[in-house]
Amino acid sequence: MTGPEGDAVDDADGTTGQPRVLLLVGHSAGGIGGHVAGLARGLAGREVPVRVATSAATAARFDFGPVPVTLAWPGGRPTPAGLAALRRLRAQVAGADVVHAHGHQAGLLAVLLAATVRRRPKVVVSWHNAVLGGGAGRRARGLLEALQARRADLVTGASADLVDRARSLGASAPRLAPVAAPDAGSWTGDRAAARAELAAEVGVPETGPWLLTVSRVALQKNLPDLVDAAARLRDRDGLAWLVVGDGDPELRARLAEQIGRTGAPVHLLGARRDVARLMALADLFVLTSAWEARALVVQEALAAGTPVVTTAVGGLPELVGDAGVLVPPGRPAVLADAIGGLLDDDGRRSVLAEAGRKRFAELPDEEQVVSQWQQEYAALLAW
Repeated sequence: MTGPEGDAVDDADGTTGQPRVLLLVGHSAGGIGGHVAGLARGLAGREVPVRVATSAATAARFDFGPVPVTLAWPGGRPTPAGLAALRRLRAQVAGADVVHAHGHQAGLLAVLLAATVRRRPKVVVSWHNAVLGGGAGRRARGLLEALQARRADLVTGASADLVDRARSLGASAPRLAPVAAPDAGSWTGDRAAARAELAAEVGVPETGPWLLTVSRVALQKNLPDLVDAAARLRDRDGLAWLVVGDGDPELRARLAEQIGRTGAPVHLLGARRDVARLMALADLFVLTSAWEARALVVQEALAAGTPVVTTAVGGLPELVGDAGVLVPPGRPAVLADAIGGLLDDDGRRSVLAEAGRKRFAELPDEEQVVSQWQQEYAALLAW
């Protein structure tokens, strides 16, 4: 991984004749950071002069390959360190031909800083998540969304509802963002032996049905509904629901209390590095989110041939199509019924497994996505 760079920015690219691209992303522990890292490496491989500006935590978590990384995330308070990071970020913006910001906070920084430099770069804002919540805070965030939508040269959304949102706020010709499917490298070990090993490690029945959820512990993921649904299924012999991911410690504590109180067969495993193996060992993959775009973890389940049950929110219906079972959010009883029906129907699970692999094969790979973005940057600069 490349280390952080200083403030210096090249005034011109005298080697490749290609536009100088700055990729801006804030704090990320999941799909957004992985997408930006893949885009950065892909552009660098095509000799595009590309830089990344991000937070220290994101820089440490993802492999940006040979791309220079500037630690330029100012944070939420006007501290001396935050102001220094803001100056570094402004210097990077001033030296770019295209600034491609990922996420709402990055998008807001990009449009504001681009307006302060002598030679304004083209600004692309890619929204990967919806702004949830209500009340005065939601209205204020809506104004900041509108600012991005109207000042960016191009707004893209990771799902059709985000594109519609950008259009309603005044964006000119917003588009669905090209997002690469994750590496579909499959786990190929001995399934029976691996299940026995994991059962002993986690303390679950080896032969019962296993449900898998990979998710941050966050309000957006509706994990209390997961526990509620699991409690409704607790009388199924040997059923275990494995939840992988870390996040909000207070919410995790509340989930642990709910699990203990309801007797739900849910096991909070925390962050793990063997998700591909868990996908291969699970009987179903389940996601209970209040909103998602085109969740990478759902794509991983499709690639693994693990039947998917997910909420019909955001970009998940268009991603899954007929390769999974969609349920309404906030309806744990309906979710439990859908899971129970699939566990009782081996033939249906086999059909979904095959449909999932086929659906995944239709998704663009990283090289195709890099090519699409390179064309988008060129088209913007031709204006």
